[in-house]
Amino acid sequence: MRLERLPPRNAIARSPRSPGHFHDYLARRWKEGCTLATRLLTEIKGLGYTGCYTHLARLLAPWRSKTSSKVQEKERQLPPSSIPLPRDPTTGRPLSPLTAGALCIKPRPLLSVRQMATVDALKANSPEFVVMRQLAMRFRGILRSRNIDALGRWLKDAHECRIYEMQRFARMLQSDLDAVTNALTLPWSNGQTEGQISRLKTLKRSMYGRAGVELLRARVLPF
Repeated sequence: MRLERLPPRNAIARSPRSPGHFHDYLARRWKEGCTLATRLLTEIKGLGYTGCYTHLARLLAPWRSKTSSKVQEKERQLPPSSIPLPRDPTTGRPLSPLTAGALCIKPRPLLSVRQMATVDALKANSPEFVVMRQLAMRFRGILRSRNIDALGRWLKDAHECRIYEMQRFARMLQSDLDAVTNALTLPWSNGQTEGQISRLKTLKRSMYGRAGVELLRARVLPF
């Protein structure tokens, strides 16, 4: 109490229960482009991490916010496009991004006559749409043919296409490449499980605060 200033605080030694114990490793993997928290959790668990996912997510949150701020600042610095929006050849109205996105992933044999005309208008007005549609059709073919070698070439081309949205999608696939590879090579799927979970959540939300477990069980179990 007689001291003029407080003594320095004792620093708590970081244990394997804290993600800070693996700070250098996490920082290096983050710079390498691995920003998927579940993937990083698996990696540091292999190094001896005994903590939980929540603590790791709390550590990564400022990094993710900083990365997002840099991307937004970069996008604000881009000059506005002087290319006019493509218009629907039938109605003359500007085509929405939602329409362009839906047509970007639909093969030409499945397009109607009107949709073909719209795709041609988009191609004539937007070179980026041409590149994105080519990549989308290739990716669709990879999913159907389950060609792992073609996936590697596709990721390389997507990273070099200079379209931010496609580069971001490729980075997401790259960060969880093991899961993507398993989806292409293995015959199993968790689609049925995810569907049942979504169904259960829908039933719970529709009855929230108005029913008990018995009614929920009656609605969930098949007759």
